[in-house]
This record gives sequence, structure tokens and C-alpha cells, in this order.
Amino acid sequence: MPQRITILGAGNWGTTMALALDRMGHRVTLWEFDKAQAERVAATRQNERFLPGYVIPQSVFITSDLHLALTDPQVCLLAIPMQTSRSVLRSVHTLPRDTVVVSLMKGIERETLARVSEICTAELKNFALERYAAVSGPTIAPEVAAGLPTSAVVASSSPQTSALVQREFSTRELRLYTSDDVIGVELAGALKNVIALAAGICDGMGLGFNAKGALLTRGIAEITRLGVALGGLRQTFAGLSGMGDLITTCFSPHSRNRTVGERIGRGATPSDVLRNMVMVAEGVWTARAALDLAQKQGIEMPITASVCGVLEQGKDPRTTVSELMLRNLKAED
Repeated sequence: MPQRITILGAGNWGTTMALALDRMGHRVTLWEFDKAQAERVAATRQNERFLPGYVIPQSVFITSDLHLALTDPQVCLLAIPMQTSRSVLRSVHTLPRDTVVVSLMKGIERETLARVSEICTAELKNFALERYAAVSGPTIAPEVAAGLPTSAVVASSSPQTSALVQREFSTRELRLYTSDDVIGVELAGALKNVIALAAGICDGMGLGFNAKGALLTRGIAEITRLGVALGGLRQTFAGLSGMGDLITTCFSPHSRNRTVGERIGRGATPSDVLRNMVMVAEGVWTARAALDLAQKQGIEMPITASVCGVLEQGKDPRTTVSELMLRNLKAED
């Protein structure tokens, strides 16, 4: 049955989902915070900043008016940058009581170390976790927009909510699996971006596939340790939202986090790379949040710590790699 769906955030992922959901027959409203950008996209029916080459159908309503966008949605998708999500949700304040909230976001709030569901709980009146779901997996936006096949996980504490999202969002090109591990899926999607930064640095330095394979393997080990300590399930990190998304993000040329790391590995400074980016690489902010969470839990995350050293202290990536290789020898965990 067609749903009235509002998407908050008209970046590449929000725009991609607008295209996909419109093709499924849903009534889609796409909200863009910048009024001039919203008017430009509405007039041209193209979002050249984020998803060039795709025409947005006239049936997708585009607006910068938050109140208008949220008049009566049955489903509200969150596709906004993680670090600005609290201010946006605070402006939303109240959703219609039965609205299902679906997060497409992959990050951790740097200042509070909060996950998306925790921010929603704090800022949205009428919000209930049983009407919340997190969708995550190997979903590089340009491939989804092109209709290439992939799979993802929809996680909710409510079987009814996860079944609703699975039923209404699944297509021949997008296969959704359900899970009740909201914590694990949120953390897996966020933490893999940090490892993707490291993978990009590895690519930029030309360290080869052996090094990159080892990096991904040890990366999934350390994000699993933290995720389990925070309440996630170990099998989640071995699944689509964990290892599946990690592999895609670390190898795809469309991955923002891998691209940032690659440019740093080639010698650019983090500030220069970020200054010239249009899209947001969430791993840049999640790295520090992840390390702070790990320190609170007494968990060692050497790759994440190394990424923070490069991003925050300007450490030379080659020195960082040497330090990782010269750590005390131990058994594999």
C-alpha cells in the first residue's frame, strides 16, 4: 500500500531514496534545509550537487519548509548529517503520533556520544522506540539510484515496525532483512566509516591488498569489541550492516570516507580535504566519538586511535602504520 513518506535531508542518500521510493509508488516529500537549493532542485528537477545525472520526478514534492514537509507523514526518513541532526530534530519537535521514524544515518554524535535513536528520544515529542527503525548495509547511493542490486538490514525493537519497513521498501533491486538489534546496526553503520578512512589512507599510500585485507579484518574485530560492549550482538557485526557495509565502503570509489582517507594518504592535509568537499564524511567526526566510547569501556581500538592521530594531531600516516605494525605481538582475538 502506498505510504506518505517525508525524507529529511536532500543529499545524495536522501535524494536516492526519494527516487527509489517514488518508483515504488509512494507519495514522497523531500526536505532540503537550504531554501535556495530547494528552489533550484524543485525548478530543475536535478540535484547536481549530490546526485548528478538523475531527474527527480514531478511527483516528488521538494520543499525547505519543515512544517509543510511534516504535515502528515506516515513514515519519516532521516537522511541528515549526524552532527546537525539534533538541531533539526529539535526544530521538528513533534511528529504525528503514529509516524514511523526510519534512520538512514550512519554516525555518532561527537559531543554527546549519542546514537540516532537516543537523539530522537531526547528531542522528539510523541517518539517511541517501537515506531523507530534503523536501515543500514552496503548501500552506496549512486548504485541504488541506478537500480543495481543490494541488500540491507532494517532493525527495530518492534517486529511490526521492521516488517512494515521491509515490506514497503523492498524491491527486486533492494532486499531487506529484519533484525531486532537496533544498537548493533546503528553502531556497525557508524563505526565502519572510521575503518574506511584508514582503508583510504592505505590506498593513498599504495600499501597493497595484503595490508588492506589485514586492516579490514582487524578493523571489524575492534568495532565488534566496542559494539558488543555497548549492547550490540556479535552476529550483527558479521552481517550486512557490519562486514557487508565495511567491505563496500572500504573499496567503492564512491565512498566519501574512503576518498577522504585516500587523499590524506597521498599527502593532503585533513583540513584541505574537508574544505573542498561538498558531501559529509561522517567517519571524520565518528572517529573521536568512537575512541571516547572505547576509552570509557576500557577497550583497545588501535586503528581508530591511529585515525584520530592523523585527523586531529597531523600525524604522518607512514609513521602511524609503522606504529601499528610494531605493537606488542599477541594472539588473534
